[in-house]
Amino acid sequence: MAGVQATENRETAGDRFRWFEDLSAGDVPVVGGKNASLGELTRNLAHHGIRVPAGFATTAAAYREFLSVDGLGQRIGERLEALREGTDTTAEAGQAVRGMILGARFPAALEEAIRNAYRSLCARLGRENADVAVRSSATAEDLPEASFAGQYETFLGVSGEDEVVEACRRCCASLFTDRAISYREHHHFDHLRVALSVGVQQMVRSDRAGAGVMFTLDTDSGFPRVVLVNAAFGLGESVVSGAVDPDEYEVFKPFLGKTDLTPVISRRIGAKQTKIVYGEEPENPTATVRTPEPERRTLVLDDGELLVLARWATVIEDHYGRPMDIEWAKDGDTGALHVVQARPETVQTRKRAATLRSYRLTASGERLVSGLAIGDAIAAGPVRKLGSAAEAGQFEDGAVLVAPSTDPDWEPVMQRAAAVVTDHGGRTSHAAIVSRELGVPAVVGTGRATALLDEGQDVTVSCAEGERGQVYEGILDHEERDLDLARIPDTRTRVMLNIANPSAAFRWWPLPADGVGLARMEFIVANHIGVHPMALVRYDEITDPTTRHEIDEVTAGYEDRTAYFVDRLAQGISRIAAAWWPRPVVVRMSDFKTSEYARLIGGLPFEPTEGNPMLGWRGASRYYHEDYREGFGLECRALARVRDDIGFTNVTTMIPFCRTTREADRVLEVMAEHGLIRGRNGLEVHVMAEIPSNIILAGPFADRFDGFSIGSNDLTQLTLGVDRDSAQLAELFDERDPAVLDSITTLIAKAHAHHREVGLCGQRPSDDPGFAQLLVGAGIDAVSVAPDSFLRVKENIAAAEAARRPAG
Repeated sequence: MAGVQATENRETAGDRFRWFEDLSAGDVPVVGGKNASLGELTRNLAHHGIRVPAGFATTAAAYREFLSVDGLGQRIGERLEALREGTDTTAEAGQAVRGMILGARFPAALEEAIRNAYRSLCARLGRENADVAVRSSATAEDLPEASFAGQYETFLGVSGEDEVVEACRRCCASLFTDRAISYREHHHFDHLRVALSVGVQQMVRSDRAGAGVMFTLDTDSGFPRVVLVNAAFGLGESVVSGAVDPDEYEVFKPFLGKTDLTPVISRRIGAKQTKIVYGEEPENPTATVRTPEPERRTLVLDDGELLVLARWATVIEDHYGRPMDIEWAKDGDTGALHVVQARPETVQTRKRAATLRSYRLTASGERLVSGLAIGDAIAAGPVRKLGSAAEAGQFEDGAVLVAPSTDPDWEPVMQRAAAVVTDHGGRTSHAAIVSRELGVPAVVGTGRATALLDEGQDVTVSCAEGERGQVYEGILDHEERDLDLARIPDTRTRVMLNIANPSAAFRWWPLPADGVGLARMEFIVANHIGVHPMALVRYDEITDPTTRHEIDEVTAGYEDRTAYFVDRLAQGISRIAAAWWPRPVVVRMSDFKTSEYARLIGGLPFEPTEGNPMLGWRGASRYYHEDYREGFGLECRALARVRDDIGFTNVTTMIPFCRTTREADRVLEVMAEHGLIRGRNGLEVHVMAEIPSNIILAGPFADRFDGFSIGSNDLTQLTLGVDRDSAQLAELFDERDPAVLDSITTLIAKAHAHHREVGLCGQRPSDDPGFAQLLVGAGIDAVSVAPDSFLRVKENIAAAEAARRPAG
């Protein structure tokens, strides 16, 4: 770890405080993890432009000097011994110990040292009675093996010598909050061997701007190549505590060094219901107020600020040599960004990398509420609603905890819960960190779980369906499966993934897949956009006031409503592309049927009523038609942004349901009009092979496209003349029918003769080892399957390839 050397522990009674610039990461025994980290940042990373507010830290020696007065330490030890013997509860012991500390005075020399240091800090800042943040930092805090997230107190907006001294005493008392005592007991830390340092730091006026948290990986999946940033207006405590639903951003780290790119792969405006600002009374230095409506609809950070923070985060991660959890703040007076804390990330770094556990619901139920998924597990139990952590005695082990928010005070209850569901909170709140550390699935930021879920009601909490966690009625069956990544065989035939949901993409990044063979654009449109593209292009033609209101709500904050579609689609595709960069990601252009398009917001006026939408106006036939051409233009603009502005040149396109070569030419012309020119900047355009004409004219299609992907469902349907959705004809629908297999083998042979590769998208190779063997025998280049089938398909294909190798 560059620049991080263990320092000599110089604990003496006279060594009562240190300036941050005199500290480094090796000083954890002297000033605790938090303050040692601030010193490390100040001392070693300022030359990278990283700003850390100035300050000082009291030492562990000062804390022990305080405990030596009037036998305070001995009395604390006796009371904690009563806890171990069972004669005191955690609450009783904690209250008694805190009372002892708050009732004691600092030794005169220690108090004067704190006052002198504060006066010197004010002189440095050029302000009398400067506002400061007073933070607790324990000597066993922020270690790689334990987060101690939010266990100790922070006091913001403190001003004046007397107030600073009192805040320091209250920090010492917070070493013995109920949650801190419980956490140390759980992790077997000796209470009296942990000392407390207090950091006194220049206050950043984020009450007039914003603040938040960032991680140098995706906190739920452990995907290491993004910086995850949460932001809210006001002081950062609202984000850290989980009191608000913050804005959320993701930045792709490998592209941060390319100044011609803007590698922001996700932006989400959070509700940001409240914010913390300075209070108007000295006894209440901060106050929580409602966030004005214009701010709630506005992103806290612009792209320039976001990229500065992301670059700082990668510098800090590189310096420490491990994933990091970083707090930041923006000063509303100066506009300057600051890092106010950095600690090791503690959950994903401890997970075993060799095994990926897969959870999947095998039954369905009524969805009651949804929110952000924390973790990727599934759990079930009866609902137990608590209004505060003080009601912990009413909680039953194995129940589903439902609460307004989940700050760290809930940690003793969370240890006993099957799952956690909250009204408020973001993915980087302290509560979310603790949920991950405990391995308890949580759904946070649901909005109204406490109102909509009934006490005692049986529910299933699923975090296995991507970014959105769901709470279902009843106890639903589910399966758990461990994928041992060490035993996945190598194959000549590439095995790729079918990915529809961008939210789930990072969950599967550890799989050694050869890329994504099918990313379904229509899933992103339906679930992450929701509005028919032509309703945005031709908004003025919408006459229904209810529809106009829905569109206005969805696109709030966008002057150009079409930009909403382009942004959301580009972000969804980018998230999938990031998970497998630089491996190929094949994005299929939209393939809704007219009946499906009509169900989107504003879609009905732009879609005809068809007797058989499966064979109607779908796929390529829409892209050049005057009634959809502008909507297809939005799809093209999104892909051009993904490739040219964000940087994911691994993304290739695929045209579905292309009936004729003339149709292919017209589609390629429209794509070129929007900057998607086949061959430029490595762009490949593939075609779905799902119509007999694609097989019969494989050569002419190969002249126009860079590869084929067999859509086995439609190909079977159209070869055999069988409606794939017909229950009466189900026994006739067979992908192994000789006519279908002949089409597949014919296409592979013709494509290879024209130096084009062929893949197949479908479930059959995972369910049917014999079908996988037939594909391998025909020389298929790739198959693309659902992620939870990946291991099974690799094994089937490896066996098929082995069977074809000559003996000996």
